[in-house]
Amino acid sequence: MSDYRAPLADIRLVLRDIADVEGVCDLPGFEHVDADTLDGVLDEFGRFVEEVVAPTHRIGDAEGCSVTDGVVTVPKAFHDAYDQYVAAGWGSVSHDPDYGGGGFPGLFQTVMTEMLATAGRAWTMGPLLTVGAIEAIRAFGDERLKEAFLPRMVSAEWTGTMNLTEPQAGSDVGAITTRAEPQGDGTHRIFGTKIFITYGEHELTDNIVHLVLARTPDSPPGTRGISCFVVPKYLVNDDGSIGERNDLTCLSVEHKLGLHASPTCVLSYGDAGDGAVGYLIGEEHQGMRIMFRMMNNARLGVGIEGLAVSERALQLAAGFARERRQGRAVGAPKGESSPIVDHPDVRRMLLTMRASVDAMRCLLYLNAAMLDVAARHSDPDVRQAAADRAELYTPISKAWSTDLGVEMASMGIQVHGGYGYIEETGAAQILRDSRISPIYEGTNGIQAMDLVGRKLPMNGGAVVANLLDEIGRLDADLAAAGDDFASIRSGLADGLDALRGATGWLMEHGLADPRHALAGATPYLRMFGDLLGGWHLARLALAARARTDAGDDDPALADKVVIARFWAEQQLPLVRGRLGAVTAGFDDLMALGADRFASFLT
Repeated sequence: MSDYRAPLADIRLVLRDIADVEGVCDLPGFEHVDADTLDGVLDEFGRFVEEVVAPTHRIGDAEGCSVTDGVVTVPKAFHDAYDQYVAAGWGSVSHDPDYGGGGFPGLFQTVMTEMLATAGRAWTMGPLLTVGAIEAIRAFGDERLKEAFLPRMVSAEWTGTMNLTEPQAGSDVGAITTRAEPQGDGTHRIFGTKIFITYGEHELTDNIVHLVLARTPDSPPGTRGISCFVVPKYLVNDDGSIGERNDLTCLSVEHKLGLHASPTCVLSYGDAGDGAVGYLIGEEHQGMRIMFRMMNNARLGVGIEGLAVSERALQLAAGFARERRQGRAVGAPKGESSPIVDHPDVRRMLLTMRASVDAMRCLLYLNAAMLDVAARHSDPDVRQAAADRAELYTPISKAWSTDLGVEMASMGIQVHGGYGYIEETGAAQILRDSRISPIYEGTNGIQAMDLVGRKLPMNGGAVVANLLDEIGRLDADLAAAGDDFASIRSGLADGLDALRGATGWLMEHGLADPRHALAGATPYLRMFGDLLGGWHLARLALAARARTDAGDDDPALADKVVIARFWAEQQLPLVRGRLGAVTAGFDDLMALGADRFASFLT
């Protein structure tokens, strides 16, 4: 099995030519950072993930994790890597300098998350969830909470979690029953059970800071009555030292399809009878607002997981295809077997994986850049436009990227042939690890519902319309670029026309009857993602050609033109192909009575 290599050249190209990293570094508050600084840090971080994190990938899958008497054990290699991560200060790079962070753009955190998740996905789940918890406490916590918890979370000495799900309350968060009893001293006592808590218990750090959704007495039903609490594994003394163990226990860890060494925990609060001490974050009944702050951060992070598994699958498949010999390729000497990379169908799969990785990276980095602009630009109109664009991108970033991640992981197995089905090659692990991401942080069906139900109607449809108009304006640049870009131009124009048609139909029919919108939501999101992928790849190809014309002789630049053409000719036609699924409406989906599904069992 080949080792992971950080794709720094590809990352830098997308940072420069799609995400406008120089413009991000010029934002207020980033005066201490410039593109050259980021370049140097990228080199160092690339070496770190290759040498320290990547070895945990296979070890974690083989050894897994376990729980005994509430103590969760993860592989020793995880501890060694985490200690080096903390010592090097990598956890603090993008966080608030007021709490010990480096103050780098969120865009750079996205790049770091990609490399970490590609190198060691199960190991990375702990640091990834901590980012969202830090952001929630920073945005909504009072100074006492910030001072007590943020410095050691920012330094990665403590990790953080989100505690949302309960046995009866998954996507329906409003059904939670965990309760928070006020104590009259500013604290609450938490009672209840939470499930599917990633890194909910471990011994990697001295403390774990849980953000727990719960109900206070007499709170309104549903989501309006939810509050959010900081509940540490160990209480923190006034001098910042670790105090007594809080009343929370890990009952079990789940036995999962993949991510075997990432502990997915069942946590019980209040088993000892006193209840776990919790501190209200924000105002009472503000839990959903805080939750969405955490989840939107996590949704971008989960989208990065789709990119990460695709990059890992691509590197593994490309290495195998160059070494594995089977059959004789057209034109090869008689009597010789050829590397399978010489066969057209293997090339098709590898190019599909390569183009998908590039397309996802462009969208995800641009999404992160928009969040930086929305938070820091000096012009409020620019901030608002960037915030709207980021809101629109987020469900697509999460759902489209993770769906593609599963497909690319499966395609990686196909490139390996029979060897891909054997665990020792490593291809099967990537597929197993990939499958949870379309479920994490709101299933992809929920992301599609969010796209058509909340994002499509934003500003009367103007947010989507403005984006489609911007895509259309690339046509002139593609026309001027010459024959090499002709199929890119025509493919993008046809896909844009199809998406305009789908958007108009949903605006007319879906808003009149939301069942139409919900029925077509998933194919619409896929149409949108594929078109955005084609647009970004076209932009990347134009930028690469400009660099070549300016004298840069890097052969990888010419590759980007081929990759954009491949996407335009083989993937963009599928945008129009899904138009009928969007406009079919809900009639047939709802035509069978619920009782008819019982007949499927016989």
